[in-house]
Amino acid sequence: MKKVLIANRGEIARRVIRTLRKMNIASVAIYSDADRNAPHVLEADEAVYVGASPSSESYLKQDLILQHCKDLGVDGIHPGYGFLSENAGFARKVKAAGIKLIGPSPESMEVMGDKLSAKQAVKSYNVPLVPGVDEAISDVNDAIKIAEEVGYPILIKASAGGGGKGMRLVERSEDFAEQMRLAQNEARSSFGDDAVFIEKFVTKPRHIEIQVFADSHGNVVYLFERECSIQRRHQKVVEEAPSAVVSPELRAEMGAAAVAVCKACNYEGAGTVEFLLDGDLNFYFLEMNTRLQVEHPVTEEITGLDLVEWQIRVARGEQLPKKQEELSIHGHAIEVRVYAEDTLNGFTPDIGKLNRYRIPSGRSVRVDDAFVEGMDIPIFYDPMIAKLVVWGKTREDAINRTIKAIDEYQISGLKTTLDFGKYVMKHEAFRSGNFDTNFVKHYFQDPTIMYEAMDEELDALQHGINQIWDSIKDRERREFASREISSSWKNSIL
Repeated sequence: MKKVLIANRGEIARRVIRTLRKMNIASVAIYSDADRNAPHVLEADEAVYVGASPSSESYLKQDLILQHCKDLGVDGIHPGYGFLSENAGFARKVKAAGIKLIGPSPESMEVMGDKLSAKQAVKSYNVPLVPGVDEAISDVNDAIKIAEEVGYPILIKASAGGGGKGMRLVERSEDFAEQMRLAQNEARSSFGDDAVFIEKFVTKPRHIEIQVFADSHGNVVYLFERECSIQRRHQKVVEEAPSAVVSPELRAEMGAAAVAVCKACNYEGAGTVEFLLDGDLNFYFLEMNTRLQVEHPVTEEITGLDLVEWQIRVARGEQLPKKQEELSIHGHAIEVRVYAEDTLNGFTPDIGKLNRYRIPSGRSVRVDDAFVEGMDIPIFYDPMIAKLVVWGKTREDAINRTIKAIDEYQISGLKTTLDFGKYVMKHEAFRSGNFDTNFVKHYFQDPTIMYEAMDEELDALQHGINQIWDSIKDRERREFASREISSSWKNSIL
């Protein structure tokens, strides 16, 4: 593999380019109108234009991307995450073009891309499943009967897609019909498929995922877990590795289940098996993401491994670089996603210009970002500015270092989730490890808590300004006194 095109943009494109450079593999970036001067375009060895700013007119144009690959002699495509990364149709086109997709087979994508087929595939491997049904439901009356049998509260979930779309929590039978209609409409709008199914809603759920890797030689390993329970709108905002509540015994059990999921679909490459963990530490299979995850850096930080390099080596037909017994956890890592969002207004996007942009630094701090000072955050894509990743010797050490890094991160011109990240780090529920996916619902509904936190920050800022001003005034007084002395001395000489 001598030249790889990154079929993506932003921080993940920059992340892939760094590893390609380390491996002496040429990189090709693609860009839309909005990204014409983006860092990933400037850092790649070559860059090609793929269209207008909307992703449907640029980053999702499969045939144009493949034509660029042929024209430039590309022999590998890294899809990153999002866009075409889990598109089985695109994977087939890549294969037909004689190009290697750095990812799993289209067949594996199809099996795991549909939550119902994924459940059916892992059934025979004794992987724990959430109580419910593993077949699509379209008749509301049949669905109501099933919900009564499963028992409320229940979740109605879209079979295709993810990201919280097409998902509805129903706590009473009176609300079921309306919530099912809404779930189907959203699923149809988002994925072109209105198939839904029903699961028992797990109380006090934690979102624990296992990083897995498999090669074409039958080797499968798991690279431990990530805790992703701090979410808004069913989407992650803070992740950490390892989890504060997963014991070595539970880790081994969940890891074995994740490996079984890989075997159920003849998996190859990097993947993530997602589980729900209930209040009694029972775990249930949720789904498998057949790509590299946004939060993969925390796994890299605790293992010392380059997961993109592993992806490329597997795609080249090599065996996994390490066996399970050679893998171990070192320290603790936390990732805070820095979104251009107004946390006090329901985490709504706050698109604007980065008037000031300064990132924290230090051996324990890593920032995967996609912007430089003066750039606009495009409205056409996900509003993530960066991922702040911090490593520490212990979980407490990592939390404290994360707070320090957030304080050093300087962004002006728009609102971000950095303030929310700091609120999480300082909250007793998070620090104690006693939290679940309802963190925002339980602790962040009243905006006054953020105003109070901001008041503390403003007081500290004002104190710092006062100190600087006092210092300036002292210096001016000394300079004035010096001028007076100098003037008196000159006069006496004259």
